[in-house]
Amino acid sequence: MRKYFLFILLFLSLPFSAQILSENQKLESLCKVWGFLKYYHPNVAAGNINWDQQLFQKINELEKINNKTELNNLYSQWIDSLGKIDICKDCLKEDNAPYFLKNFDLTWIDNSDIFSKSTSQKLHYIQNNRNTGTNYYVGKGGRKIYFKNENSYGSKFTSSSVSLLELFRYWNYVEYFFPYKYETDQNWNTVLIEMIPKFLSVDNDTHYHLALAELVTKTDDSHAYLFSAPISLHLYGSKKLPVEYSYAEGKLVITKINANHFHEKTPLKVDDVIYDINGQTIPQVINSLGKYIPASNSWGKVNKIKNKLIFSKDDSLTLKVEREGQNIEITVKTYFPKDILIKKTPALKKWKFIDQEKKIGYVNMGIITKDDLNEMYKNLKSAESIIFDLRNYPKLTIIPLSEMLLPNASFYYQFNFPETNYPGKFYSRINSIGRKNPDYYKGNVIVLVDENTQSQAETTTMMFKQHPKVKVIGSNTSGANGDIIKFKIADLDTCFTGLGAYYPDGRETQRIGIIPDIIIKPTLEGIKNGKDEVLERALQYIKTNE
Repeated sequence: MRKYFLFILLFLSLPFSAQILSENQKLESLCKVWGFLKYYHPNVAAGNINWDQQLFQKINELEKINNKTELNNLYSQWIDSLGKIDICKDCLKEDNAPYFLKNFDLTWIDNSDIFSKSTSQKLHYIQNNRNTGTNYYVGKGGRKIYFKNENSYGSKFTSSSVSLLELFRYWNYVEYFFPYKYETDQNWNTVLIEMIPKFLSVDNDTHYHLALAELVTKTDDSHAYLFSAPISLHLYGSKKLPVEYSYAEGKLVITKINANHFHEKTPLKVDDVIYDINGQTIPQVINSLGKYIPASNSWGKVNKIKNKLIFSKDDSLTLKVEREGQNIEITVKTYFPKDILIKKTPALKKWKFIDQEKKIGYVNMGIITKDDLNEMYKNLKSAESIIFDLRNYPKLTIIPLSEMLLPNASFYYQFNFPETNYPGKFYSRINSIGRKNPDYYKGNVIVLVDENTQSQAETTTMMFKQHPKVKVIGSNTSGANGDIIKFKIADLDTCFTGLGAYYPDGRETQRIGIIPDIIIKPTLEGIKNGKDEVLERALQYIKTNE
């Protein structure tokens, strides 16, 4: 007790600048300083310094650092070693630019618990005289940025230092260039605090990939993914049930039974409703996997996971099934996908009339191309209503369609672009669509949407909403809008949304999606009866205008 009391007295007698720092605090500050200097310091941004090796060196040096004074001496000497920075005459002028600032946050520089006044001043000097020319690590192509000149250390776990580098690299990508950082469920600073110990505890390839997947998931972005075979095998397995199904009301409805190479029969039947897999309800399975599956919202997470629900690491799955009013439990054999025989389905029509009087046209936006549009419109423009089915991903038809359908050019969305000359800031541009067209389509425009309506499909929906007689029917869209940035992390393919997309008045679509005018979702009974309830609701609206 006396020794403990003496230790407390000694600690309290230490000057504030010599306060003890935890390993997490040291690494958190290193991540932020390293990333900031990478994009802001003119000599570092020019690519004149091996910046990864600098990080490895500082990680090693941190092991000998115990307190705030020693840490700031390290940072001060490091900054001084990077060379002189000339006064940036243009930087002050840029401060008056009308930036989008919800993502911009350099307040950590003034954290007096970590940084001395002298270190903070040096960092602010770099901010005010930042790199405004070409950056060795970030390029700009058209309206998107891309990451470049990043060393690869492979996808296998090799050391804690390399694991931390990949964490720091990704964290700073998001910190400075992800347009929706401000919308993540978890504050991005606390993500770093949480993930440092997880990356330090990694000791094999699978755990490495899982830590990376959890990090990517914290972007809360349906565009984001991490392509990793070890994760797929760990989470889902390599075998699956020989069936096709639809998801509704938190359950799976079997819509088709597929044959297999072994001519074995499965105990499942069409219209069986699966509500439990290996002792977990479908929502419980989705929640257990959700930690590693990035999505903008709950319906986006379901949409990403639902196609994996019938996969297994084992030779069978135990299911609880509703069948003809009875609840039964059955064990069903699983197969490698190569052993499941899938019959080809008839090709879908790109467009058609769906009534005998030819008053209602239908266009499948997932398969129609720009080259088809003139013929489609020639056939359907006499219809009183055209239904555009956007429960899919369109093929770059937005501009020519707008010129056919809309009466005038109109502003339909706003994009936010990352500012490479002031990382963390974004600037905005309002985009217009269509043209002055007296011969525009004057009938009803009906747009069908659901959680599959994502990105370009959502932007296309925003274009359709400029039509004077439009009605959007279905359920909320994905909520992941804006061009994507593809890159690698730990030599694994990944991406996130690269441009922020908003309505012209600044209202958000990310994470929210486009909210339909009439909300309707598929039901278990509708699926079992072979109904497309969203399309049926559209037909009802056309007939009754309600």
